[in-house]
Amino acid sequence: MPVNFHSEWEDSIVTTAPGRPYPLGAYYDGHGVNFALYSEYATKVYLCLFESNHDNKNDLIECTRINMKEQTHRIWHIYLPDVEPGQIYAYRVDGPFDPHNGHRFNVNKLLIDPYARAITGTLEWHD
Repeated sequence: MPVNFHSEWEDSIVTTAPGRPYPLGAYYDGHGVNFALYSEYATKVYLCLFESNHDNKNDLIECTRINMKEQTHRIWHIYLPDVEPGQIYAYRVDGPFDPHNGHRFNVNKLLIDPYARAITGTLEWHD
């Protein structure tokens, strides 16, 4: 069942559905995009959508952040029927911060989809 999501950043509405756990990554089915991401220890996963900055077309701004609530066997998934191929997206993932055990979750960090077929933009390193 599709659900309308009101973005915190804009007065836009994004229609969502639970989606499927497979295939992993972003998959266009001709009508929309299914997003699926594996994370064994995540407690929350956000799908972040980007668009061009109206003032500077070379800059991207995060226009929508969607809490991915569906999870099947540690795979977080969501379906966006109004999204088409080429949509720029990334994830923010929350979970334990326990470096001794290999966990460095930080919801403030933007993460690239490990299953992405293409990447755009430039990388700027900072703490």
